[in-house]
Amino acid sequence: MQTENFGERFKRTSKKVMKRILLLLLIIGIATFSFLYWGTLEDGYMAGKILRVSKKGVMFKTYEGKINLETFGALKGASPIAESFDFSVEKDNEELIRELEAVALSGERVNLHFIKRYARFPWRGDTKYFATRVERTKE
Repeated sequence: MQTENFGERFKRTSKKVMKRILLLLLIIGIATFSFLYWGTLEDGYMAGKILRVSKKGVMFKTYEGKINLETFGALKGASPIAESFDFSVEKDNEELIRELEAVALSGERVNLHFIKRYARFPWRGDTKYFATRVERTKE
């Protein structure tokens, strides 16, 4: 009779421990996903000309862009070196998408504010870099 009581108590205790472990793992998983999804690693600006803004994807449609950063060499009078940089745009930011399309067509120089996320998710974009706003420069 003692062994049956011990066995039943062991089963109940094991179930409680397993439930707590699973709950703890679920909470850790949600916290990790939230950190990777909404966390910001870097915040800054890029200056250049927007080369393209396009809607891409087979399963997940995302907005992707490319900015041409004109960097200058150390020699005076040297021609600029063309360096391009890819970025994504959140699809719910329609005003920014329209403004990026307009400056891409006009060819004007802009300052592009961006944030860099910790992880890339396919439904969000092809890059970890996301444009948040664009400022037109006066040349």
